[in-house]
This record gives sequence, structure tokens and C-alpha cells, in this order.
Amino acid sequence: MNTKINILRAILIILLILVFMAIFDFSSQNGEESGSLSREVTNMVTKDIKSIQELEENKKEEVLGEIEHIIRKIAHFSIYTLVGILMMSLMSTYDLKQIKRVGISFGVGVLYAISDEFHQSFTPDRTPLFTDVIIDSCGVLVGLGIVIIMLKIAKMLRNKYKLIKNETEYKKTTN
Repeated sequence: MNTKINILRAILIILLILVFMAIFDFSSQNGEESGSLSREVTNMVTKDIKSIQELEENKKEEVLGEIEHIIRKIAHFSIYTLVGILMMSLMSTYDLKQIKRVGISFGVGVLYAISDEFHQSFTPDRTPLFTDVIIDSCGVLVGLGIVIIMLKIAKMLRNKYKLIKNETEYKKTTN
């Protein structure tokens, strides 16, 4: 079997496991730890936004709470986009029909999202949310789409290079 492909697969599997471990770690944080991390990120993002920082305290807290909620959802979407990218990249190293690659990649991503929310049901002050599974699944789909588009571009460039190479070789033989 092709050694380069095996190395690539091993790297992708390791990266995927690391991402799954990070997701598991985030979901293992109790409500206070998770909220504290989210608030810290929110404060970093908004610290230089004068219009927010100058609000009276209760209004500022309300706005920061809304921004924190958005940041949490972006985090869900982003990390599962990475899951989609890694899964689809891994599946693309196998000789499978595209529909199977997509199905397996999406299935693994969604199953992990469901298991992640289930895991949160055992974490103090955390609540499993179906909407998070939907957001996570959308992230996986975007990740799959990114890989599909990148592979199509790579294939087009490879075909263009082959065409140019063939034309160059043809000109050499006809001269």
C-alpha cells in the first residue's frame, strides 16, 4: 500500500482525535468554567469597542451576554467545521464514491455532536441543546464543502498542468 497515503491518513486521524479530545474537554467544563471562558473571550473581543464599553453597567452586561451567546455558537460551528474538514480529507484518501465519503464524514460528525451534547447532560450546570447539534452539523457540512471545493480546484489545476505538459512534449516531438 502507498506509504504517503498511510502517513497522511495517520496524520488526519491524529488531528481528528485531538479535535475530538478538545471538544470533550470543553464539554467537561462545568457551567461556571465554561461561562468564565466564554466571558473572557467576549471581553477580549469587545474591549476596544468604545460604544459597548461606555454603556451603563446593566445595559453593558446585557449586550455582553448577547455577544457571548453568539461567540459560543460560532465556537460550536467553527470546531465542527474543522471536524468536517478532517473527516472529508480522511475519507478522500479512500477509493469510495463521493456520496459515501460525504455520508460517512457527515455521519461521524453528527454522531459526535450528539454524543457531545449527551456528555454535557452529565456535566454540572450544563444543558444539552438540540440547537447545538444543528449548529454543529451545519459546521460539519461547511467543512465537507470546503474540502470538496478544494479537491475540485486541485483536480482542475492538475488537469491543466497535464494539458500544458502534454502540449510542451508534443511541440518538442514535432520540431
